[in-house]
Amino acid sequence: METLAIIPARGGSKGLPGKNIRPLVGVPLIGHTICAALEADSVSRVMVTTDDEGIAAVARELGAEVPFLRPHELSGDKASGVEVCLHALAHAEDVLDYHPDLVILLQPTSPMRNASDIDAAVSLLLESDADSVVSLKPVTEYPQWMKKMDGEQRISPLFDDLEIPSARQDLEKSYLLNGAIYLSVAAVLKKHGSFYGGDTRGYVMPEERSIDIDTLNDFLIAEALITRTQS
Repeated sequence: METLAIIPARGGSKGLPGKNIRPLVGVPLIGHTICAALEADSVSRVMVTTDDEGIAAVARELGAEVPFLRPHELSGDKASGVEVCLHALAHAEDVLDYHPDLVILLQPTSPMRNASDIDAAVSLLLESDADSVVSLKPVTEYPQWMKKMDGEQRISPLFDDLEIPSARQDLEKSYLLNGAIYLSVAAVLKKHGSFYGGDTRGYVMPEERSIDIDTLNDFLIAEALITRTQS
């Protein structure tokens, strides 16, 4: 099976400017994802899609392919990850004459996801004969406990149709997308334009490998976690 790993890395970032190449324990943030993808046995090629020459140069130095610069219409805040991924896949097929069986989208803001996670997600897809796999983390704040509040601070259940059990252990397990892995059969991705096409399975990752960097505080937490694991 040929698996193409696509890493989207836009140049602009309002929450943390320059975050994709900001050093995280001495390595550019995007480098952690490139390294994981290159080390994964299930990944055949690693492609970075970016609109930024600086990011492109760093990605190439770290061993990823950067065969094009992303067009302007796919470089703004409103461009979806699926659109960016489909554009990169089309380039691989039409320009590079490379036709992968599987496509995996790896966001650089998930530096704790490792090669074993990538291989496990691919194995889950192949062994279950699923169409897609997405990564999740267990939820600790259960939706049954969530409330909404009106302008006068009156509270009511956020989800009216959820039954609230009397004991915590009776709560149904809930999961949240952690943004680390989006995997799909290439043909299914093109057909549905989504990583949730057809039969979608969930690959569960622990909280400590599920951090998604958006702010400086997220960055500092990731740095502390990596430093602790290296010591």
